[in-house]
Amino acid sequence: MNATTVGEERSAQVVGLNLRYWEGGTGEPLVVVHHDIGSSGWTEFYDTLAGRFRVLVPELPGYGKSDRPAWARHPRDIAMILQLWLDKLGVDGAVLVGLGFGGWIAAEMAVMSQRRLRRLVLVGAMGIKPSEGEIMDQMMIDLKDYVEAGCADADAYTRLFGEEVEREQSMVWDYAREMTARLAWKPYMFSHQLPHLIGGVETPTLVVWGSQNRVVPLICGESYARAMPNARLETVEDAGLWVDLEQPEKLAELVTRFSSE
Repeated sequence: MNATTVGEERSAQVVGLNLRYWEGGTGEPLVVVHHDIGSSGWTEFYDTLAGRFRVLVPELPGYGKSDRPAWARHPRDIAMILQLWLDKLGVDGAVLVGLGFGGWIAAEMAVMSQRRLRRLVLVGAMGIKPSEGEIMDQMMIDLKDYVEAGCADADAYTRLFGEEVEREQSMVWDYAREMTARLAWKPYMFSHQLPHLIGGVETPTLVVWGSQNRVVPLICGESYARAMPNARLETVEDAGLWVDLEQPEKLAELVTRFSSE
């Protein structure tokens, strides 16, 4: 898929790890934590937000070109590294946006240090066990099938990734899945602790769900919105789990409007 070129690729050393990230735009800081399939570089979603914010997009430790922490075994470990990265950059008062698996990491970051955040946006966030149904287990199916399931339909998948997935893209997904397995396989994609802790986060929060999300049940979004004292839930039509890729302008509009409230 094509990406714009506004974001500048940078790197930082955090706890002995080289952390790759992109930065673009000016204004108040907005940090985006990417999906479990890895980073797509500087995308249209980030480019749109950069017209209003200083957008910072880390490539998570263990994904892509960021160094892999051999010791990390829980999304909370990644959340801690990102907190230290933000310390290094001197970022406070940020809007934090978490996408899918990145939404779980963002929720953990909010539990750790909600004073650092001005707004929190959780898009199709994992991390809470659904009371009905289950989060689709990518470890049990072909990677291509998992990515396609994250789209609203087959046409959206083809538009984003093409008829034939390039070998380089498949390798990115495969490398990402290996790291995701280290962090979130057992129990798969949820925390026993987070549902009890998230209720203490008073940061204004927008929970966003794609109307055709087949990977993470909507009931998980409802659980987040119900548990957090200053949260509300909104849905985006014609989108699955990858809302930022399928409906970048709609999601950017939601985030921008919410940040101004």
